[in-house]
Amino acid sequence: MIRGWCPGALQPMESGDGWVVRIRPPGGRLDAAQAQAIADAAQTHGNGVIELTGRANLQLRGVTPATHAPLIAALRPHGLIDPDIATETRRNILVTPFADAVADALAADLAAALAASDLTLPAKFGFAVDTGPAPVLTRDPADIRIEAGPTLRADGMDRAAPYRGPQDALALARWFLDQGGAPEGRGRMAALTARVQPPGATLPAPRPAAPPQPGPHPQGLLVALEFGQITPDTLRRLGRLAPLRLTPWRMLLVEGVRHLPALEGLILDPRDPRNRLRACPGAPACPQGRAATRPLARALAPLIPADAVLHVSGCAKGCGWPRAADLTLTATPEGFDLIRHGRAHDPAALRGLHPDQLPKVL
Repeated sequence: MIRGWCPGALQPMESGDGWVVRIRPPGGRLDAAQAQAIADAAQTHGNGVIELTGRANLQLRGVTPATHAPLIAALRPHGLIDPDIATETRRNILVTPFADAVADALAADLAAALAASDLTLPAKFGFAVDTGPAPVLTRDPADIRIEAGPTLRADGMDRAAPYRGPQDALALARWFLDQGGAPEGRGRMAALTARVQPPGATLPAPRPAAPPQPGPHPQGLLVALEFGQITPDTLRRLGRLAPLRLTPWRMLLVEGVRHLPALEGLILDPRDPRNRLRACPGAPACPQGRAATRPLARALAPLIPADAVLHVSGCAKGCGWPRAADLTLTATPEGFDLIRHGRAHDPAALRGLHPDQLPKVL
């Protein structure tokens, strides 16, 4: 079953381990008080699981109908909750973790303009603020991109237009709606621009940067998280050290630091085999999962080449990695299907494999 929308804080999604509540920190940034509040809420009102998503949000699992309202009340004073569901849905903005003051201001202005607008966009429609020497979010989900210049680019295009302010981004979103883009590709811009392109895009799109890796960066230390999960205690302790920037790569940027104390669950070495893994929660956390996913992914990690990605999916939706991977294992009632260089729903090279067979065929 494909729901076609993402959970929010005010609009949680039911899963196998309770409600999933997704928090969208403004600007993709957390200060110490916000990190503390989220960690406390995860333990007090959820099951303690905190996940960093592919849209650079944090989501808490195991929330219940009885604990949802107290959770929202605990997070609202920290600026982490929108005034209503409509505002929360529109404020779907991905910000480069390497943002400077200019990028932060662009993101804040866009958020304010979206909150004041009457746009009714598809549930997964989003924006990216990706200014800097080279964009780093090109491979990540966004329909309208603000990049170096600044320029404005509709996803799927190799040309951009000058960006003068948030009114330009809203105008491009209205063009999408006027063109009937919402039914196309579940409401995504790239499906629309494949057949029709907006006017005024005459500038070449900037060349994207290489995918960032864990380790030191000019803005701080980029740390990876196995399957994007972080414990409440580690989130608290990181937040006390420095402000945090969220990424869509299951990594956090700890601003302005070069070294960290030993903390549970952090991956600092880009050669760590766990960096090769992508996996959804699987069964039993997800009711659509046909099998446990993450224990299998850990067991297979040493067999995966250093430059490859293994995606283990609990079903054909592929929520844990919505694009092609070098190797994908999709759980089915008959076993695991093996897909090479494809996504979880693509045709399989081998079907119905038992986990014991997998080391021999990868």
